[in-house]
Amino acid sequence: MKSTPHRSASAVPASGRRGLSALSALGLCLALITVAPLYAQNRASEPVVLNFVGAEIEAVARTMANITGRNVVVDPRVRGLINLSTERPVTPAAALNQFAAVLRLQGFSLVDTGGLYKIVPEADAKLQGNVVNAGPASRLPASNTVVTQIFRLNHESANNLVPVLRPLIGPNNTINVNPGNNSLVITDYADNLQRIGRIIAALDVSGATDVDIIPLQHALAIDLVPLVSRLIDGGSGGGAPQGQADTSFRTTLVAEPRSNSLILRAANPARVALVRSIVARLDQPSSQVASGNIYVVYLKNANAVALATTLRAALAGEASGGSAGSSSGGTAARPVSVAAGGSAANTPVSAQASPSTGGQIQADPATNALIITAPEPQYRQLRAVIDQLDSRRAQVYVESLIAEVNADKAAEFGIQWQGPLGNSGSSLIGLLGTNFGAGGNNIFNLASATPGSVAPGAGLNLGVAAQKNGVYFLGFLARFLQSTGEGNVLSTPNLLTLDNEEAKIVIGQNVPFVTGQFTNTGSNEGSVNPFQTIERKDVGITLRVKPQISENGTIKMTIFQEVSSVQASSVNSTSGLITNKRTIESTVLVDDGAIVVLGGLLQDEYSGNEDKVPGLGDVPLFGNLFKSQSRSRKKTNLMVFLRPVVMRDGRETSNLALDRYELMRAIQKDNQPKPSSVLGVNEAPVMPPERAPGAFLPPLGAPGVAPATAPGQ
Repeated sequence: MKSTPHRSASAVPASGRRGLSALSALGLCLALITVAPLYAQNRASEPVVLNFVGAEIEAVARTMANITGRNVVVDPRVRGLINLSTERPVTPAAALNQFAAVLRLQGFSLVDTGGLYKIVPEADAKLQGNVVNAGPASRLPASNTVVTQIFRLNHESANNLVPVLRPLIGPNNTINVNPGNNSLVITDYADNLQRIGRIIAALDVSGATDVDIIPLQHALAIDLVPLVSRLIDGGSGGGAPQGQADTSFRTTLVAEPRSNSLILRAANPARVALVRSIVARLDQPSSQVASGNIYVVYLKNANAVALATTLRAALAGEASGGSAGSSSGGTAARPVSVAAGGSAANTPVSAQASPSTGGQIQADPATNALIITAPEPQYRQLRAVIDQLDSRRAQVYVESLIAEVNADKAAEFGIQWQGPLGNSGSSLIGLLGTNFGAGGNNIFNLASATPGSVAPGAGLNLGVAAQKNGVYFLGFLARFLQSTGEGNVLSTPNLLTLDNEEAKIVIGQNVPFVTGQFTNTGSNEGSVNPFQTIERKDVGITLRVKPQISENGTIKMTIFQEVSSVQASSVNSTSGLITNKRTIESTVLVDDGAIVVLGGLLQDEYSGNEDKVPGLGDVPLFGNLFKSQSRSRKKTNLMVFLRPVVMRDGRETSNLALDRYELMRAIQKDNQPKPSSVLGVNEAPVMPPERAPGAFLPPLGAPGVAPATAPGQ
């Protein structure tokens, strides 16, 4: 390194320092302490000439620390040789900036952390720098240091600028979006951030003109909006929905039926002129007068047959109670419910409605369209009513939760004994003892039964056989039994249905119940059963719900929920099956997304039984030899909860479907069989990953999808 002759330093000679007294030495130290900062400050402002050829980065960093008067720390991962030279004297700040530029070319960065410079790899610079600027990027010094800049946008969407700015930012630096205040957070070099700031300032401008109203003379505004939207969108699929802005071209076209006008807001005056020219060509007198004023209206959401009946009733009421409202001419297609015992496989989901006839308004179910025969003023009135009724109906997703916890405990204890009185061959023999219970729990049944024909009761049985006159008999039997049963059932039947439409879900079994039989006993071959009458009923979980969304967002729900099961002890019963049933039928009012408890059962049942010999069974401790006890306690906790969620557009419905889809896919992935080298089946089916809306399933032959082949191929 070469420095200019302007830089000089002086020091006190060594011989003079020896003769200084202690007081003089103290004064000199204080003077050096006072002058040292001033000397370093003057030194940091003096111009220097750099001339490094093949120098180590760490050595150059130490020199820069000496020149600038700032501490420099070098990361151990920073290694290499650099060339840095200047033809003319430069300031220390300019020398440091050139040093940072050379490091940038080598893949390293100079980071300012509050007065301390760090030389780190470029990938770590965004994590260690603490310089953040929220003002204009033009205020940043044009340096080669990494800083973080916050750009707040006023007009343009931050998400739309990410694809534009991402290629302009280094691969080791980041760009993030904060949707809350529509801002961009970019970490990059300061000089590049100045360039990005100028680009953002040029793009962040108002992208829409003032609201323009286009009155129509002949055409209907509601008919022109979809057509004009498709034309100005270049055939991209129908344009933005009515009342929503088009994010690609910033063109909004809304129909105002009351004044039969179009409300337009476009990106620029040229697009306004384009829309006006299209509307002027389409707003021409109708040529349908010669054909009898017959109009065809295709519906988007409503049912044509039901809407035709409603409109005819409205026209009849307007015509002072004419008979046109009573001529239904057809019935709307309604879901067909299959009765118990019927076959749902061959039953259509909805009945086929026939075209309605009669009156000014007719319905064509095949195309879900209305055929209106009316003069143009009346058609305009009808069309305004149709547009209001043919709106997208909200849907309600109903989550039902049934939680049941059972706990059963039972205990039994009993002692029985018996003994004969008398000798073999005596004319009179006496018996003495106790017996409790029945079947295998009774001591007399076990003693008199053939060995192996009667099994002892459940639990611990302790018996003693005694010999009397050469014959063994069961003389003592003690029985102990304790049983515990617990159950925890959680069922969550879910339903998705339209507003004011009933939905039903049944999860269970279709169990046969014998309702009658005929037995013929007059045959020579014995009794025969020529036939039986059987009725099948659904046993399991049944949920029927009909939601109705009010204007303020609350949901009125008519609910029927049933939880039934077949009692296990009645499966082999001759009298028929016994079912346990819990039913709730109610009408409730719930807020959107709120949880309501429909009802439940909290039951605690206790029962006890005691058999004893009078008098002897009451003796303390000794009385246990003459008694038998049994106790049981049963707890049942059952609660039914309901949570409705309103979904008003397709996005919410799609998000719910994708959420449940990914949930089921995750469960399938977790329930894979353990790998086995002996068994050849080591994989279970897994739902394919969702890739795009409306395209859940990948094409056949894609990775992870096995083609359908015959067994063995």
